[in-house]
Amino acid sequence: MNTKAIIEGLLFLSGEEGLSKEQLSDAIQMDAGSFIETLKEEYRNPDKGFELVEFANRYKFITKEFVYPYAKNIFEEVKAPSLSPAALETLAIIAYKQPITRVEIEEIRGVNCEMMLKKLQLRNLIEAKDRKDVIGKPLLYTVTDEFLDTFQLESLKELPELKQKDFEDSELFEEIQ
Repeated sequence: MNTKAIIEGLLFLSGEEGLSKEQLSDAIQMDAGSFIETLKEEYRNPDKGFELVEFANRYKFITKEFVYPYAKNIFEEVKAPSLSPAALETLAIIAYKQPITRVEIEEIRGVNCEMMLKKLQLRNLIEAKDRKDVIGKPLLYTVTDEFLDTFQLESLKELPELKQKDFEDSELFEEIQ
């Protein structure tokens, strides 16, 4: 058994979260301290593109600084898909008024939003979980946990407080962008 390689693999798998010395020791059923120090020393080598560091009693691999200019060449071109103003408007209405039907959203926006709802569902930002108990049983839309993650919210209570006139004046997005 190559214990050092196992620890290296476990640290790699842990990603940004990292692992504590205790977690590593429990995994290999022996003290991991000397193996961690050996790995730290190996990854200090300038021939390596990443290093083993300790933050808050957790060990993890990070990329060395000299790699960033090259990574920028790759990742700078990749732009995260953004939401159009119409998508943001629809999403904000759902977030503030949920659960809400398509017809209710269209009454607020003043335009058809069927395609926008499909796009937001495909991005997993909204979902139709239930039906309203009225004639026709329309779908009720709500935001998802993915919405909360995307906008870095713990809950919908963190959304900025809006007055009714904000919906009418279309200033809704300036507050959430």
